[in-house]
Amino acid sequence: MTDLRRARSSARSARPIARHGRLRHGGIPGRIIGLVATVLAVVLVAGVSVAGVAAYQLTSAVGKPGVKLAHLNGATAPPSVDAIKGGVNLLLVGTDTRTGQDGPGESTRDSSGAGNNDVTILMHIAEDHQSVTVVSFPRDLLITIPRCPSPNGGTYGSVSNAMLNTTLSRGGLACSVLTIENLTGVTIPYAAEISFDGVASMSNIVGGVTVCVASPINDPATGLKLPAGENTVSGNTALAFVRTRHGVGDGSDLGRISNQQVFLSALTRKIMTEGVLKDPLKLYEIARAATTNMTLSDSLSHVDTMVAIALALKSVPVANIVMIQYPVSSAPSDPNRVVPTFATSRIVNQALQSDQRLQLSGTTGRGAVLDPNAPPAPAATPTTAPTPSATGAPTPAATAPATVTLPSTVSGQTAAQQTCSKGNARPVG
Repeated sequence: MTDLRRARSSARSARPIARHGRLRHGGIPGRIIGLVATVLAVVLVAGVSVAGVAAYQLTSAVGKPGVKLAHLNGATAPPSVDAIKGGVNLLLVGTDTRTGQDGPGESTRDSSGAGNNDVTILMHIAEDHQSVTVVSFPRDLLITIPRCPSPNGGTYGSVSNAMLNTTLSRGGLACSVLTIENLTGVTIPYAAEISFDGVASMSNIVGGVTVCVASPINDPATGLKLPAGENTVSGNTALAFVRTRHGVGDGSDLGRISNQQVFLSALTRKIMTEGVLKDPLKLYEIARAATTNMTLSDSLSHVDTMVAIALALKSVPVANIVMIQYPVSSAPSDPNRVVPTFATSRIVNQALQSDQRLQLSGTTGRGAVLDPNAPPAPAATPTTAPTPSATGAPTPAATAPATVTLPSTVSGQTAAQQTCSKGNARPVG
């Protein structure tokens, strides 16, 4: 039995009501590191996608006809790989471990072994493969952690009012999956644990990522200094950009999530609209940089599965990729923690469970603003277009899934929206 299956079988069937959480404003700079795994979420919005598309294109574009082997007597049709059927729920967990991950100014003493999950992101691909929802969960979220299997055998009991970021060190990737299933009410068959070493090399492979900065960023904790305006970041600068916490917004984890969405949307647009998906060599290099730093669930570790997910993703318009922060509010027990906002988080949960498309009505969050100089973002496209019938006349389009307009308190953006990082406005010298 796989770890994820074993985890589900040992979990309690009852799903307690999720409580809601808030962000910490202070904190050890070293904990910032794990959030760079958010970058690799895009390598799933165009990245398990990237790994899959790379494998698909590299194996399907050989070009030359094969040599016929006489003893086979003719018939060996190649296997066909199609887009995965129906919707997909995939969890990305970014570990803050320093084991084998030393970077400038970092110490392996800060976090070793499995580490904590400073990034937890749920990606939902709609059943019609026309939209994607990406939900970021704050690391300081206080929730119920259900029973989880121990990686060394046995089972950990459930615990209430615990921080989300302890699930990885508590019971590994399977425990993080069980916890988000428990919180959202959705089943998650695919999962990946990600470290941060691939971010610098990935940004180099795509030729850098151009991000907009509304006001200067000056963060002594990461050494990041960026002036206002457009900045093309790559290598360690890209790594520092997605790590920075004190350099953006109000210095909170919530501000950092929206700042990372600036990077994610810019990287997504570059991968999906600037020819990257048409360059098999570049795709392979990105896939290698990503998968070298991933631990996949066994359900995701087969090339055919990655290709099938990739084929479901690669035609999604960027305007139909919605990135949100899970709705939270300040925890009554601790102003440095957050708990789910019951009514609003229930709307998000029900939309995920019912495969409903999300429509934003709120702002981009604490760490980002819409770019006032950018052209208007394209509107989300209809789910399906009319298709010609046998007589040539268009047949009616399939019924589009219901769209849920989120309350204005839910922050986020689409991948098509060009946003600017809201720096801390300290002079950059």
